[in-house]
Amino acid sequence: MNWILGLLFILIIIFLYRNFSNKKKSARLKKWFIENWGKPKSNDYFNFYVIGKYFENNEHKNQAFHVISEKVKIDLDIDELFKFIDRTSSKIGQQYLYYKLRTIGSIESLLKFDLLSNLFLNNETLRLKSQISLSKINSHNSYDLEKLITDKPIEKPTYLKYIYASSLTSVLLIILTFFNPLFSLFLLPVFFINTIFHYKNKENVTYYTNAVYQLSRALKVSKELSSFDEIKQHFTDLSFIKKVSTIQTKTEFIGFEKQLSNEYALLFWLIIELIKIQFMVEYILFFSFIDSIVKEKDSIEKMFCFIGEIDSAISTASLKVGGNKICTPNFTKEKQLVSIEVYHPLIENCITNNINLIDTSLLLTGSNMSGKTTFIRTVAINSILAQTLNICFAKEYTAPFLKVYSSIRITDDLLDNTSYYLEEVLTVKELVDAAKHEENCLFVLDEIFKGTNTIERISGGKAILSYLNKKNHLVLVSTHDIELTDLLVKENYELFHFSEQIENEKLFFDHKLKSGKLKTRNAIKILELYKYPSEIILDARKTEENNFS
Repeated sequence: MNWILGLLFILIIIFLYRNFSNKKKSARLKKWFIENWGKPKSNDYFNFYVIGKYFENNEHKNQAFHVISEKVKIDLDIDELFKFIDRTSSKIGQQYLYYKLRTIGSIESLLKFDLLSNLFLNNETLRLKSQISLSKINSHNSYDLEKLITDKPIEKPTYLKYIYASSLTSVLLIILTFFNPLFSLFLLPVFFINTIFHYKNKENVTYYTNAVYQLSRALKVSKELSSFDEIKQHFTDLSFIKKVSTIQTKTEFIGFEKQLSNEYALLFWLIIELIKIQFMVEYILFFSFIDSIVKEKDSIEKMFCFIGEIDSAISTASLKVGGNKICTPNFTKEKQLVSIEVYHPLIENCITNNINLIDTSLLLTGSNMSGKTTFIRTVAINSILAQTLNICFAKEYTAPFLKVYSSIRITDDLLDNTSYYLEEVLTVKELVDAAKHEENCLFVLDEIFKGTNTIERISGGKAILSYLNKKNHLVLVSTHDIELTDLLVKENYELFHFSEQIENEKLFFDHKLKSGKLKTRNAIKILELYKYPSEIILDARKTEENNFS
């Protein structure tokens, strides 16, 4: 009797200690979340190979209004932008936020997401409780849950029926041993045969171990989040939690090994492992688990998106504080792009600018280093953020829903034997093809056809830019070719430019957008400021005066 009381006392002590430790950990997390609210992550490593897995592998993006292509991602530095906007508390939330940033859905879903984001913005208690729950699935292994959603399921082996027979044989031999101990001798050869198949399947089990364990943890987090009344009211259908719960026992059994962390647990594992081999329990349950995963795949993905939507909404709410000048976009069906005090979120102390395009597109000229490319990137980035997170880094923003295409960073491909000009041709052809569709597009181009001679560059550029500026499409193009301005002003393009001043023999850029076309040049002056030989400067000036004045 005394040993029972002693054991009960030990269990109570363990329970109280764990409860105390959990409360202390929650208090530390709560303090950390409060101190870092509104701030970007610091010193975090971003592994975009795993962060982008859900975006790359899921099939739903093909049904979206628009998907941000790899080309646009590179041209607009989307990965760097993601590092700034990512304030998620879980790896699932991080994967989902990346998917969300590169997938433009419907206005209805966007507005619903904004309601959720504002809920967390205005309710600190709910936000902190949710962040603490989400942090439970913030280990690197949590990235693997995506495998259960997007990976092709492992096919059942043709000999699975013999595995069932082997398991049944072991059970029968155990029963017969009670009648005659000699039957126990047959357990040994069955054990050796089972060992071969058991460890042959271990590779499959190991591949899924992290994902399975994270499924169990994600389910617990989902249950916690869904217990909050405000969240329950926002999500009308939480039936997926009950459906995923039906496979929880199998999930915890398959992921059991992941929880072992000391020598006592190792001894327990050894006993369990022998039992699993003798009766092929793991083998049978694993393929039963795979069947369940296939059956409940939609529910698992809904759970993934449920967690991701909440975490992404909190992350977006964090962007709305912390000194960022952010507005809610206004969407219209008209051909217009109006933004007041728009700026690039990745540029410290970025100069803001205004843009007002009504039934026109923009042709931007400017000196070298004046900020032409940065400006068109700024507008394109804010267009994407408006349509994915319902925020803009500006005082005001009005535009229609737009599919975003770009031609900014072009390189020749030596391995594919593709010249710079041909690479440009192929890139711009994608924009031309997109312009044929009825959906509104935003085309962003920097120095079109700079890989060819002046006459054909201007002629071809004028024809293509005129073609793109049809229907309700909007075009933002920067160029050094002043000749294009006179040609395109007749094609419904509005002219703007950036300029510079020279102060104390140094170039000074105010980075302010000005109406009209650029009337000055600075390339030769830059050569002079950087101490090029006077012979070169004089020759360049003479050539300029004789041929281009």
